[in-house]
Amino acid sequence: MAKVFMICGKLCSGKSTYAETLRKKHSAVILSVDEIMLTIFGQNAGEKHDDYLKKTQEYLYRKSLDILERNTHVILDWGFPAKKERDFAKNFYHAKNIPFEFYYIDIHDAEWHNRIKKRNQDVLAGKANAYYVVDELIAKLDSVFEKPDRTEIDVWIQN
Repeated sequence: MAKVFMICGKLCSGKSTYAETLRKKHSAVILSVDEIMLTIFGQNAGEKHDDYLKKTQEYLYRKSLDILERNTHVILDWGFPAKKERDFAKNFYHAKNIPFEFYYIDIHDAEWHNRIKKRNQDVLAGKANAYYVVDELIAKLDSVFEKPDRTEIDVWIQN
């Protein structure tokens, strides 16, 4: 039976890199909110970003069911920063008897800031299709991120 792998962690923590590792290991499909949002809006979603994010996630939950029906594993690569988002995801799949695992990519603050700096350099140099992260976004993300409890997570990865 196909399974859902959900990856929790801060922006620039290594979620997408780990998702790619899981994709290869399990022949899975990665569903990435950032990939869709950047393709459609680039860096310009502005004040509507959170609305677009929610609608994109709703779409990807539905799309994941289509993929799972074809017995293909799915990886949700979108961070799950709040406990209520993690609980929603668990309840969504549990109610449909779909097996899932939650992964958390834990990262030390110093390494997190180094990765943000590198990402920003890569974005400016045209080497990465990712969000450019300004100080205000770092503060916002840091303030809304709720580090999961070990009981919430199946696989804890220290980066």
